[in-house]
Amino acid sequence: MGPGGAGRLRLALGPRCLGAALFGWAPPRLAAGARYGLWAATRWGAAAPRGARGLRGSNPFTRGQEEEWRRRNRTALTYIAAAAVGMVGMSYAAVPLYRLYCQATGLGGTTGAGRGAARIEEMEAVKERVVKVTFNADVHSSLQWNFRPQQSEIYVVPGETALAFYKAKNPTDKPIIGISTYNVVPFEAGQYFNKIQCFCFEEQRLNPQEEVDMPVFFYIDPEFAEDPKMAKVDLITLSYTFFEAKEGQHLPLPGYQ
Repeated sequence: MGPGGAGRLRLALGPRCLGAALFGWAPPRLAAGARYGLWAATRWGAAAPRGARGLRGSNPFTRGQEEEWRRRNRTALTYIAAAAVGMVGMSYAAVPLYRLYCQATGLGGTTGAGRGAARIEEMEAVKERVVKVTFNADVHSSLQWNFRPQQSEIYVVPGETALAFYKAKNPTDKPIIGISTYNVVPFEAGQYFNKIQCFCFEEQRLNPQEEVDMPVFFYIDPEFAEDPKMAKVDLITLSYTFFEAKEGQHLPLPGYQ
């Protein structure tokens, strides 16, 4: 390097940096600055994006959040699967469970086992308490039957038996098995509405174009007239709904038989 070049270099770098440029030596402060510059270049230069990703990936707080998110997802999926299985099971058990519930609570008018015949022999009619009983019939959309009551209403008194009929017809060209449930309205009167003979909860097979009469033999318990909550109840509605049943499916017989 010529004298002119050294002078220009001295002016550009200053006296401390000239030795570093010519002989590879730098004062302590300059050496520290160089080391810092090299670290800074590595930390914030071209390699910065990769380093930044590495720091984020090694953050224990971030990993903890990800594990917690995955754990909650697994828990939610477990609950959803359990609920789906439970709903399928309840759909198969709905009819027998409904019958047992009605027997336990009196809703729907289901009587206890063996109660009907004994009660009929000892009860006395309450002639001054007349009750109007109406009849309703429904068919689920899965069943291609015609189903209706043969009478719209009858008048009864507590303590006397009564007989009513429903009519069902299979208008299709194939045999169909149906099964029915029922309810009594108002629900509070269900505990006093007792059926001695009925077609509910039993499979009914109708051949193509077959039509049958289905009897309902029932009575209202005399205690109905003594219950203050029934004082204003002069109308009771008995409703039946038929569903299609699979052949070979046998449900428990109602408790009044």
